[in-house]
Amino acid sequence: MNFRQLALKNIQGNWHRYVAFFLSSAFSVMVFYMFGSFIYHPDVVNGHIIAASLVKQGLAACQVLIVVFSFFFVLYASFAFLKTRKKEFGLLTLFGMTRSQICRLMFYEQMMIGLLSIGVGIGAGMLFSKLFFLAIGRLLQTDSPIRFAVPPQALLQTVVGFLALFLAMTLFAMLSVGRSQIITLLRAAKQPKKPPVASPWLTALAVFCLGSGYYLAFTTSKLIMVLMLPIIFLTVLGTYFLFTQASVAIIRRLQSMTGLYYNRTNLIAISQLAFKIKDNARTLFVVSVLSAVILTASGTLYVYYKNADNQLVEQFPNTISFTEQGLGASKGIDPDKIKAALAAEGASLKKEVKITGVQVPLKLHGSQVSDTTALLISEADYNRAAEGIEYAAPLQIRPGHAVFSYPYRMGDVVLMEKGSQRTVQLNGQTWPLEMDGQVTGGVINLLDEAIGLLVVNDGEYASMMGKVPDDRKIVYYGFELDRWQDHLDTVAKVKKSVPEEQRKQLFTRTSVYASSKQSSSLTLLIGLFVSFLFFVASASMLYFKLFTELQEDDHQYRALMRIGMSVPEIRRIINVQIGLLFLLPVVVGAAHAAFAYKTLANLLSINVWSYGTLVISIFAVLQFGYFLLTRRAYMGQMKSL
Repeated sequence: MNFRQLALKNIQGNWHRYVAFFLSSAFSVMVFYMFGSFIYHPDVVNGHIIAASLVKQGLAACQVLIVVFSFFFVLYASFAFLKTRKKEFGLLTLFGMTRSQICRLMFYEQMMIGLLSIGVGIGAGMLFSKLFFLAIGRLLQTDSPIRFAVPPQALLQTVVGFLALFLAMTLFAMLSVGRSQIITLLRAAKQPKKPPVASPWLTALAVFCLGSGYYLAFTTSKLIMVLMLPIIFLTVLGTYFLFTQASVAIIRRLQSMTGLYYNRTNLIAISQLAFKIKDNARTLFVVSVLSAVILTASGTLYVYYKNADNQLVEQFPNTISFTEQGLGASKGIDPDKIKAALAAEGASLKKEVKITGVQVPLKLHGSQVSDTTALLISEADYNRAAEGIEYAAPLQIRPGHAVFSYPYRMGDVVLMEKGSQRTVQLNGQTWPLEMDGQVTGGVINLLDEAIGLLVVNDGEYASMMGKVPDDRKIVYYGFELDRWQDHLDTVAKVKKSVPEEQRKQLFTRTSVYASSKQSSSLTLLIGLFVSFLFFVASASMLYFKLFTELQEDDHQYRALMRIGMSVPEIRRIINVQIGLLFLLPVVVGAAHAAFAYKTLANLLSINVWSYGTLVISIFAVLQFGYFLLTRRAYMGQMKSL
């Protein structure tokens, strides 16, 4: 038997340990290849697919992310496998095998699994790439489905990239074995375990870090960009000490509860759990952080996708709008013709808005100069425009006062401080104004004319506008359609009916809607692929950890059976221990994600809990399914030993 045959026999004999690593690696290769097959697709490269450049950039960034993540995943898996086989390598050394021969054996084993993962991954990628192309083509609204293709660049990039990755990890593992002494290898599986002890100070630090991180996440919105890194640092540090210290303290507390601890098999289960959680603390920490990243990213993308329409309507409350510079302008768009064209297409008007205003310079909170332009309008015009808009309440403004209206809803971001003083100068006359604060959420479409609205009392508005020449006044026309999403073609026809030289003045929400929907859908699709990859890899880490301790666990359970414990009791202990290993990262990750959702809700001023709950529920179901598969494989191997 040569080394290649021996390596193949070893893989076959330890396949239960390698299967999760193989499937996770193959899935990574599959996703990487599918992304590459679109990036290097002939129609994309030749520019035949419109709007594909943005998708191409996003997929390329995801490819880098996949490679970086796969590097650490394969590195972790390699050392996990190495830990289980140190005794085997020690025995081979005693039988006369040199270190170079052991390294050669490891090289064959690792590269065989790597090549098999690459082959299966590329094959699966080719199989599912057509479905991926159909989904991308649907989202990009291409005239015809994207044809199936196998770009040589994608094949070469995938094979070379992952081959180099597996080769680098194999060299790391070989280097680790090459430096180990025989006695160290033989005793690797029999190192005595010290009883786990928790530090009260580090346990308190875990509580403090998690509490501080959660508090900042719960209460912050306007300073989130400043506090994001401190929140992440506190949460990650708290999670690490939660598993390495606080978990031991909790188990010690459970052991002191005699009614629970001495109930049936709880004595064995809790005692072993103290060692298992301590041994697996770093793995649980990594998986919990990965779970939080998956849940937070997936939830944010899902909120962005589901809330894209609402955000668009808040920013642009009118389906069609245009402005005229000067009163009585005869060369502008005729609003009556717009209404006639809509009626001819069967579209019903939900609301029509006409507002006359003037541009004025305005200084925002924290700024030293009047670097912002606002559109000055009356209180009555604002209230008419706000009719039927859920988030826009009617305003009542006293003489000498004003309110700043900003079209974006940004939580508690202060752009105009209540009680601050501003002045408006029109045609040489000055009006001092005391600001009554700000309101957020648009009531008209603001484009190039201004960044926001300055709403003043009706009487003061009439006095101000009386000083403004007619040619400086701006007239805004807005039309909101009933069920506007059903009239995308209608709005396009109306825009085409406008003379070409005036078409640039006409804004339609539907033109932004198409690109917004496309962008949010593509982002969600790509994000789901990457999130699922992270999920498979994180769950596989728990699988590796369980199977690296399989023989040790089997010896313990057989010893328990010899002193009278039944098989159902052993199963109950295994279910509790494996279940907690899979459940704890979900609970901790969900808690982290829940506070991240709260920050997102504060930032966007929307309710995200229904979306977040759905994402967490799906993740929990997937994790439970992986737990069932792992438990079945674990119990099967226990029977065969």
